[in-house]
Amino acid sequence: MSPWFNPARELDALIRRVAAGLPALGPAFDPQVRPATDARHGDYQANGILAAAKAAKANPRALATDLLSALQAEGTLAKAGLEVEVAGPGFLNFRLTPAALHAWIQAFPDADAWRRGAAALHAGRKVVIDYPSPNTAKQMHVGHLRPIVIGEAVARLLEFCGASLTRDNHIGDWGTNFGILILAIRLKGFVLDAASPTALEDLEALYKEGSALTKADPAALDAARAELARLQSGDAESLALWERIVAVSNAACQRIYDQFGLRSDVVLGESFYRDKVDQVYRELQACGLAEESDGALVVWHDEVPRYSRHAETKLPFIVRKKDGSSNYASTDLATVLYRAEVLGAQEVVYVTDGRQQDHFQQLFLTAEKWFKATGRTLPRLRHVWFGTILGEDGKAIKTKSGDPVRLQSLIDEATAKALEKVNEKSGDLPEAERRDVIAPRLGVAALRYADLVSNRTMDYRFSWDKMLAFEGNTAPYLLYQAVRVRSVFRNAGVAAGQGEAGATPPETPGEIALARKLLGFTAALDEASEDLRPHILCTYLHELAGAYSSFYADNKVLVDDPAVRARRLALCARTSALLESGLRLLGIEPLERM
Repeated sequence: MSPWFNPARELDALIRRVAAGLPALGPAFDPQVRPATDARHGDYQANGILAAAKAAKANPRALATDLLSALQAEGTLAKAGLEVEVAGPGFLNFRLTPAALHAWIQAFPDADAWRRGAAALHAGRKVVIDYPSPNTAKQMHVGHLRPIVIGEAVARLLEFCGASLTRDNHIGDWGTNFGILILAIRLKGFVLDAASPTALEDLEALYKEGSALTKADPAALDAARAELARLQSGDAESLALWERIVAVSNAACQRIYDQFGLRSDVVLGESFYRDKVDQVYRELQACGLAEESDGALVVWHDEVPRYSRHAETKLPFIVRKKDGSSNYASTDLATVLYRAEVLGAQEVVYVTDGRQQDHFQQLFLTAEKWFKATGRTLPRLRHVWFGTILGEDGKAIKTKSGDPVRLQSLIDEATAKALEKVNEKSGDLPEAERRDVIAPRLGVAALRYADLVSNRTMDYRFSWDKMLAFEGNTAPYLLYQAVRVRSVFRNAGVAAGQGEAGATPPETPGEIALARKLLGFTAALDEASEDLRPHILCTYLHELAGAYSSFYADNKVLVDDPAVRARRLALCARTSALLESGLRLLGIEPLERM
């Protein structure tokens, strides 16, 4: 296997090692190796020499020349097929030779080879990822799209890069809302039929009725609290009803998950931790972290002005409510402990709405202090938060009645609109294939990709026309490009990966540009998995599709010359495999034709 899985990372390590022996640079030198933004300057650039020269009061170009000589003497660059030159006031530009590009293409022929190379990025690290974690007894709506889509893409990225992953769907299946719902069920005399297709819709309507009643009538609120107390005390009848509610909700959610290819390794909701929160209360108090405040048990973080007891607007981290019941804070702390001690997590990733940033910042601070005080090792805690989906008017998406758009309705509409597009462009395909295979997959892919293509921390505007377009950075465009590449092998009468015997290094500008873009996958994957930002991979796949289109326009693949034909088939095969593997990392299954 080529040592240059990610040349930028490898170059950075090499330069640091060589620079340590140069007095003007030393072991603290940061090379700042980046992929070149302009192909005329090579494939990679080391930009850190200017800052180092300024600090050492040295001539940057002379320093770059000294570093270049030391690198050449070390010998690794020549073995790896990297040419290097000093440019401008003191940059180092690196360019992979066609022979090096060819060696990489041969070393990494498919997704399995890339996976083996990428495994070093997370190298068996035990990671628990928490998503999509909906609340029980409520229909999923448009707001649940992002945790499903982003969570699944992040999970696949981590797994591909070597993490030992546990997907934990931490559902909201415990708390005050169940007292209200059970009260409404009893008052209505409602009989919950798990087999009914409207069971979850009925529960949601009942909850709304119960919520309105408890707000209007203090006696009803007391009755709901009594129902909750019975449930939490283990009343058999209440627990049996609660279990049926959870089962109905989980089944309805699973129907959505199936359409997005989402699976969970464990489903440990808030209820799982109801007998584990007392330990949290005891230990936080014993450590001096939690204290009583107006009847509640709270944690202050005075070192952070926003969470200090002295802040003008008080934001204590409430770990036990005034009535003695648990809440998100207490169950989330119990969850951190369980994931560390039982699941063996070295890292925990939470995928939620950005509006929960305060909660997770306080959770992480509290967990850090708690684990330190009790001599435990805290996993790395990461909050992968995301912005809001907006309508084309820039406001939150709502139905005409003002309710959130149901996620299943959104999926159905995406499928219907995708079918219209497919009928326009591929009306010659069998109707059943268009209706039952292509349209459902294309519709969900369009929803998914439109969500992933922008930086997750940004809001984005929902547009059917944009997401279903066959031009631009969209799912239909990438899926169509993947189908186009496959067609080369059908026309050649060979399978992808065949017909490559005797392939030579790339020669034409289009061949070299495509080979370089193929190698760029490693840096994109590295960055996307490190920052947990799938849009980086989306950008790369769009650029790869563009590089392939340019290559294909200027380089006929099925030529008579066996060596030229072989190397161009090899480039097509790698493009096909990378496009399809990249789409699968995003949760999108490629199509055979469209």
